[in-house]
Amino acid sequence: MNTKSNNDLPTTIFERILSGEVVSFEDPDFYMLAQESERAISMLVDLNASKTLTDIRKVLGQLIGYGVHSSTTIYTPFSINYGRNLRLGKNIFINQNCQMLDLGGITIEDDVMIGPRVSLISETHPVEPDSREALIGKSICIKKHAWIGAGAIILPGVTIGEHSVVAAGAMVSKDVPDRTVVAGVPAKELKTI
Repeated sequence: MNTKSNNDLPTTIFERILSGEVVSFEDPDFYMLAQESERAISMLVDLNASKTLTDIRKVLGQLIGYGVHSSTTIYTPFSINYGRNLRLGKNIFINQNCQMLDLGGITIEDDVMIGPRVSLISETHPVEPDSREALIGKSICIKKHAWIGAGAIILPGVTIGEHSVVAAGAMVSKDVPDRTVVAGVPAKELKTI
């Protein structure tokens, strides 16, 4: 039995996408996505022009809506399309040229290392051509102590388990269990650790 009241249902287009609802490009609130992307783009100019790691953390905190822990290091350039659905733990390292699409939600837990040119993509579209002009959010979670190698792509809806390693250049379309090394396109399990 569903005990949710109408007040608990997602109301904004951002909440609806985050909940996994298929949102059409024709939705009357779709224009809000462009507005929020422009906000992110504007703040990324300042973030990517920052001269210290402290300044990068400060501007990123303004972009995502909460303070970034002082133990987290992010190298620029960095790119994100929304920002408000990114959750960062402590002692995270994110190398240069990382791209994050976070409308569907991205969580990066403590002690995660992310190599350069990694893409975390939490958004997708329906496969059927007649309904493809829509957006679907599917959250990504990178668990504690995971290591994402250079140039890896993490696709919508994927969880990377604790202590796992995603090899450089891998494309991950399925969940990775704890303490597992994956590699390839698509990524396949190589070994457990």
